[in-house]
Amino acid sequence: MDSTSNRPGFEFTSNEGDVASPADTKAETQALKNRTDDLIQRIKDSADKLAQDRTSRGDLKILSRTLAELRYAFKVFSPYRWHRKVTVFGSARTLPEEPTYQQAVKFGEAIAKHDWLVVTGAASGIMEAGHRGAGREHSMGVNIMLPFEQESNPVIAGDPKLVHMKYFFTRKLMFVKECHAVVLLPGGFGTLDEGLEVLTLLQTGKRDLCPVVFLDEPGGNYWTSFQGFIEEHLLARKLISPEDLSLYKITDSVDEAVDEILSFYRVFHSMRYVRRNLVLRVNEPISDELLADLNREFADILVDGQIESRPEGLPEERDDEEIHHLPRLVLHFNRRNLGRLRQLINCLNHGSLAPVPKHVPHGE
Repeated sequence: MDSTSNRPGFEFTSNEGDVASPADTKAETQALKNRTDDLIQRIKDSADKLAQDRTSRGDLKILSRTLAELRYAFKVFSPYRWHRKVTVFGSARTLPEEPTYQQAVKFGEAIAKHDWLVVTGAASGIMEAGHRGAGREHSMGVNIMLPFEQESNPVIAGDPKLVHMKYFFTRKLMFVKECHAVVLLPGGFGTLDEGLEVLTLLQTGKRDLCPVVFLDEPGGNYWTSFQGFIEEHLLARKLISPEDLSLYKITDSVDEAVDEILSFYRVFHSMRYVRRNLVLRVNEPISDELLADLNREFADILVDGQIESRPEGLPEERDDEEIHHLPRLVLHFNRRNLGRLRQLINCLNHGSLAPVPKHVPHGE
């Protein structure tokens, strides 16, 4: 089920046509192995220091379980790392006859038609609905072991793409680390916690930019009420910036939700920091006219210099060899205005200076 055409990747060649020699390739392979061996040794050294520090048995149990859970989760997700995935959050208490449940089913079905995998908490309610729509083949699960709500839904139960975890923090790491989009339907404390954490990670640059959609039932007001709170208490008090509103979309339409996700990767492919520069990988070269427009419109997010176009990956990106051929935009980004960076990506996907959304207060 690996979809090589969808491979996103995360993270200057002097001549566009350079081809690495066998000696260069062998040296790069050995260098990568050395870096990997070094990281494993660091893990071992940290474990040895735990004994030196006389770490309590309780703390050791937490560390041991955490490492074991993440190791297994990495193993399960590894074959699908390059396959586009959307994480779906929502209440486990939503019943099948409720409109929100049906909306989640429709979304799962719609996004699976584009060969995306749907990742949920694998329990009942919205999680089951997302899987039911996507089908078992296009479903992955990260279940939490609780005294209640711990059984996997029948769609994903027993599937090798299902992981069981004890800790919420390891589970949340996998939800966010492994996805290329996030969709949230109405839910309780857990859904709000997960949604706000994703926005925090995007706003602070701790997670590569990706589309985030707050999806309601048709005509529903769960997320528009949430938007009203954001505007009245966060934006009005200048606790967030207007451009932060570009980090997410609120809709009650499945079609709009799917389009928001797919359009984000229309031209933009992925991003990676290389030394001081941010590298944006794109699926196709951009025109000189658009590059000039971007430099003029987004000069405010550059520390210095200009946005430059490159025909392929930088030498430091050779570990992502499968996407090394993609064109790049390279910029010295200030790492602060992530909402503005999202607006730049929107322009890339639009093929021109897409209109920057003007903020209209909720209810007007």
